[in-house]
Amino acid sequence: MDEQTVKRIQSDPNYVKLVAERKSFGWTLSIITLVIYYGYIALVAFAPGVIATPVAGAITVGIVVGAAIIVASIVLTGIYVVRANAHYDELTKAIVNASAAGGK
Repeated sequence: MDEQTVKRIQSDPNYVKLVAERKSFGWTLSIITLVIYYGYIALVAFAPGVIATPVAGAITVGIVVGAAIIVASIVLTGIYVVRANAHYDELTKAIVNASAAGGK
């Protein structure tokens, strides 16, 4: 790809919007994930009695919360995929079409 095409794509409003939205949304989901994971570690470190509390038989709060963290990660990934398929793909298609048309 030549330098002129790269500059044209980088100046495309759809490209600018795509980069900004993906970055913002990606950081938001990353921060949520980090809060969940580090929150669990903080719970283990500062309230081990809570984690060890039995819920049913040998199942403890720690096991339930750990499973919930895994489910939350899957849900967050699903949210990103849905948004990417619904919105980011449209922007990418518009960028590709504009580039193919020579930026017109």
